Amino acid sequence: MAAKDKKKKSSLISHGTAAQNRKARFDYKIGETFEAGIVLIGPEVKSLRSGRAALTDAWAGERNGEMWLFNCYIPEWQAGSFMAHFEPRRPRKLLLHKKQVQALTGSITREGITLVPMEILFNDRGIAKVVLGVGEGKSKADKRHAIAERDWQRDKSRLLRGDKL
Repeated sequence: MAAKDKKKKSSLISHGTAAQNRKARFDYKIGETFEAGIVLIGPEVKSLRSGRAALTDAWAGERNGEMWLFNCYIPEWQAGSFMAHFEPRRPRKLLLHKKQVQALTGSITREGITLVPMEILFNDRGIAKVVLGVGEGKSKADKRHAIAERDWQRDKSRLLRGDKL
């Protein structure tokens, strides 16, 4: 009886983070963030739920009055048939309200502003969303300062704990 009650654990993600761009906060000063829907086909959703997507080289931009996600890597779903094959780095349409698209388009036309995908997540209803950050590129000096600050915080916490450096 007890064996029947145990649920079989799945490696697929039903809600939560599917892919994260951890380098985005290091490379860009992120201002405000937006959550956008993303248009996917069935095998892409399954591949995302397995947590194998990559956002490291991805960026978002405007094309024909719509927002698109470019260069986001979602690998092909291996368990599918020939219908499950798709281009892993194809442009994917983002779903935003018209005023949000206008605001984002206005902000990216300024010099040095980029739309950076921060993460792909599944909300409580199981729908895939992309968190976009409006970012301004950091200089090398800013990046070095961030590394030095992070190292100092790590050393400070070690000292407070009583560990040796």
